[in-house]
Amino acid sequence: MPERDSVSFNALINGFAKDGLTEDAITIFLQMQKLGFKPSDFTFAGVLSAAIRLNDLAFGQQIHGFLVKTGFVGNVFVGNALLDFYSKYDCLVEAGKLFDEMPDLDGISYNVIITCYAWSGQHEEAISLFRELQFTGFNRRQFPFATMLSIAANVLDLRMGQQIHSLAIVTTADSELVVGNSLVDMYAKCGRFEEAEKIFRSLAKRSTVPWTAIISGYVQRGFHEEGLNLFNEMHKASVRADQATFASILKASTNLASLSLGKQIHSFVIRSGYMSNVFSGSALLDMYAKCGSIEDSIQLFQYMSERNIVSWNALISAHAQNGDAKATLDSFEKMVQSGFQPDSVSFLSVLSACSHCGLVQEGLRYFRTMTRIHNLVPKKEHYASMVDMLCRSGRFNEAEKLMDEMPFDPDEIMWSSVLNSCRIHKNQELARKAADQLFSMEVLRDAAAYVSMSNIYAAAGQWDNVGKVKKAMRERGIRKVPAYSWVEIRHKLHVFSANDMLHPQMEEIRKKIEMLSKQMEKEGYKPDTSCALHDVDENIKIESLKYHSERLAIAFALISTPEGSPILVIKNLRACTDCHAAIKVISKIIRREITVRDSSRFHHFKDGICSCGDYW
Repeated sequence: MPERDSVSFNALINGFAKDGLTEDAITIFLQMQKLGFKPSDFTFAGVLSAAIRLNDLAFGQQIHGFLVKTGFVGNVFVGNALLDFYSKYDCLVEAGKLFDEMPDLDGISYNVIITCYAWSGQHEEAISLFRELQFTGFNRRQFPFATMLSIAANVLDLRMGQQIHSLAIVTTADSELVVGNSLVDMYAKCGRFEEAEKIFRSLAKRSTVPWTAIISGYVQRGFHEEGLNLFNEMHKASVRADQATFASILKASTNLASLSLGKQIHSFVIRSGYMSNVFSGSALLDMYAKCGSIEDSIQLFQYMSERNIVSWNALISAHAQNGDAKATLDSFEKMVQSGFQPDSVSFLSVLSACSHCGLVQEGLRYFRTMTRIHNLVPKKEHYASMVDMLCRSGRFNEAEKLMDEMPFDPDEIMWSSVLNSCRIHKNQELARKAADQLFSMEVLRDAAAYVSMSNIYAAAGQWDNVGKVKKAMRERGIRKVPAYSWVEIRHKLHVFSANDMLHPQMEEIRKKIEMLSKQMEKEGYKPDTSCALHDVDENIKIESLKYHSERLAIAFALISTPEGSPILVIKNLRACTDCHAAIKVISKIIRREITVRDSSRFHHFKDGICSCGDYW
């Protein structure tokens, strides 16, 4: 160009900035200054956009200083660009101060600062500013509805979400795709699936975002099969899944303990090109671990081209859940040696492994390391692991002392750990104290505390006290959770309950159980009738033990799967000591590896030995 002016420089700066050519945009800006051309608000908007892409906070702050000197900082267009710049760097203090000092504001100013507060988790500030925005004369259709709905979704505030929805309808903003997507997410996360599906089906365009929102909503609420059905529908609609979608459906297959389904999703991830993504890899690693395939988890970790704290934590957790304390601690130390700073999740897995394997001294050492070396403040769940670890090893005085010294009151999980350990160590005095604490709580998750106390009395033959506990349980309207187990055969989950004898193949299952019982007796197995917690004849107790849900599942697997193939059983409650002893003998007789995932951990049975080392 023979002649240039501010307009041509501005056009070039903004063009470069929009196309991601950040260094070129900044070079043109510097040339503009040298040649003495006067910048405009469009100039600074383009330069700040380039600074965001360049990931250079210091350069942006220099531009801010230049704006103050030239008097452009008072321009609302430039001020909004600066607000956006600081919000992208999570500079909440700077953004808030700038917003308060801006002489002129518009709807965009409010949108940017509200979104900035929302991203930073400062929900009250965001809500307060949104209320303030409603009393302005700015275009109500352009209010940050999507941001406010995301807050309602994250804090599970259905009433707030419905109020925002009403306001969006009044302003017709609900017809905008981004608002519609946010409405689906909010209603799904709040468990209002009828509303979520109605809005989802009415969307003009259903991209990956709303599909993932409604799928994850179902999965987070425990409706795993519904989430998987929607994923199948999404696949048939030729909508491409992203890493968030895969994370949700992997969680569903993990909770269903469906290894075959998990492997199908693994192939989906590979075909979709997300295998190199560290978060997808970590989710797959976690899925294999929780489906009892620790070998696949380790192999997946070894092949990961990139690792971060999430992937290391997934590996450490995998070893901890499967009862391998040595591998857990080795992986933790390797992670530290690799330059990663352990976080609260890392230590929770380590403490859990120490608890489940009786490594009290190691657990105490890591708990001290957490605070003294890594400057992490233990959370309630870390104290719960420590209490569990001390109680499991019978060190009740130390556990009580730790609970007294905690910065918060013991909760249901801690007292339940105490109660369970009292049952193992036959400590009735402390068990009564723990039970009193639990029974005085306004809300209990389930009947576990009552059942544990009832079992303690039953094991001691104090049937009158058993009756009193059951009466108290009925008075509070708490029902005992039925024990059930499930096993996956030919890509289908088969559920068994000790109280359900209506399975079409029950006669075959009975024959298999009787045959195994005779072989187990020859191997020296003797039923532990203290686990049959009913005031009945001894022979009836022995007979009832045979039909515990995990044994029904194993018997069904034996008549339905090829000889020698491994068996994976998932149980909703903790396995009793008699079943643990029985399954050890069964694994030796049938020469198969049996993996049982109960509510507490994994047990890998092979050749008459369990991976837990019989540490209860």
